[in-house]
Amino acid sequence: MQSKVAHPCPVCGDEDQLSMLARTDEIPYFGEHTQVTLLCDACGWRQTDFIPSEKSEPAAWSLEITDPVHLSARVVRGSSGTVRIPELDLEVSPGTHSTGYVTNVEGIIERFLGVVKIFTRRGAAEQADRTGGQTEEESPSDAEEIAEAEKLIVALESLKQGTNEFPASLELLDPLGHSAILHDDACSRNLTDEELQSLPVGPSAAILEFES
Repeated sequence: MQSKVAHPCPVCGDEDQLSMLARTDEIPYFGEHTQVTLLCDACGWRQTDFIPSEKSEPAAWSLEITDPVHLSARVVRGSSGTVRIPELDLEVSPGTHSTGYVTNVEGIIERFLGVVKIFTRRGAAEQADRTGGQTEEESPSDAEEIAEAEKLIVALESLKQGTNEFPASLELLDPLGHSAILHDDACSRNLTDEELQSLPVGPSAAILEFES
């Protein structure tokens, strides 16, 4: 069901072109949920979230990636979810225009890979383009950052292929409870008070306001 929303677009400010598309589905092991998409016909901005039909509590999910079969584990990431691979010191937190999605563990790893590869290419290009004015301290530092990023790429590639020889896990922390790792080996727990105070919730509160 699609309907107009009496609210200006958060990106372009147009007051007449924002609409909401809501669809209710069943995700195996996750239950009934509503996929809510806000879209602006004026600028093309789009934001999606997944809202469980039953009230969800703030939760943290984790899965130790010890078997290639874990790469196929379904992941539902709400727009309020923080995603981590702590052993590689990788984290993605929800921002103002964060969006929800359904993927699997391999898809999450691929998303991290894409970001690290962009950083590596950009760093290498900036280093190559730099001319006069560069200090001796800057060049080694840049080279070290690029080298560390390249190590991350190797580690993520091996994790994606199931050939990693290091421990690794995937964590989802969601103060609104809209995220989950759907696998028998996945564990869930309540968020601590400290985590609830520090974790961002992204734009989900706005989506819920529109949906009501």
